[in-house]
Amino acid sequence: MSASKEFQPLNIAVLTVSDTRDESSDKSGGFLVDALKAAGHQLADKKIVKDDVYQMRAVVSNWIADNNIHAILTTGGTGFTDRDSTPEALSPLFDKTVEGFGELFRQVSFAEIGSSTIQSRALAGLANHTVIFCVPGSTGACKTAWNNIIEQQLNSTHRPCNFAPHVMQGKCETSRG
Repeated sequence: MSASKEFQPLNIAVLTVSDTRDESSDKSGGFLVDALKAAGHQLADKKIVKDDVYQMRAVVSNWIADNNIHAILTTGGTGFTDRDSTPEALSPLFDKTVEGFGELFRQVSFAEIGSSTIQSRALAGLANHTVIFCVPGSTGACKTAWNNIIEQQLNSTHRPCNFAPHVMQGKCETSRG
């Protein structure tokens, strides 16, 4: 399936996973919202939930079922503390795993933070024609993921391939703000 030659804005939801953040202190979620809008996409929804498997699954499951949401960006809960449970919460929802995302994120991140990148369990997958990117909670990690990987993969003009044709399939064909 070939990607469209003209830019197609996607509807993207942002989920911040944190036991301590609220809208006024959510710098990572705020960065992702600003970045997706600057890239020409639409913010479909934004939420903050505690690092709780069932709260995460409930929010993300509703977004996956929504035909107007093409992509989901999550920040937080990908480390190794007892409360970090984003991979455990969301990977069971994936129809397909995007193995290369976590690998590439850690490779790019290595140049910035060295071997500490092995403590990131960044991951991505597809569920019901919705692509889901789960990145660490630091704003720096969100910038690394967005600037080096996610922005290009959500851009319908990026060559040789991107996720736009996969997420537009079976979903609405135009953005609705």
